[in-house]
Amino acid sequence: MKKKSKELAIHDKDTGSSEVQIAQLTDKIGNLSKHIKQYKKDKHSSVGLLRAVNRRKKLLDYLKKNKLDSYKNVLSKLNLRK
Repeated sequence: MKKKSKELAIHDKDTGSSEVQIAQLTDKIGNLSKHIKQYKKDKHSSVGLLRAVNRRKKLLDYLKKNKLDSYKNVLSKLNLRK
C-alpha cells in the first residue's frame, strides 16, 4: 500500500495530505479486517477498525466537498465505492 500512498502524494515528502491519509487508513482497515476474521472475540481491534473506517469516511467527505477531482482520483486509485 505504500505504493498507493506515493501515487496519491502531492510532493515527495507528503505524509499528511488527505489523499495520503486515506490511502494509509485503507491499508490499516484491510489489515484489521483480516485480523478480526481470524480472531472474532478481539473487541479492542474491532473498535480500532470502526475508528479507522469513520476517520476515512470523514476525510472522504472533506475531499468530496472541497476537492472533487482529487476525491474521484482517490476513489479510482484505491478501488473504493464502485
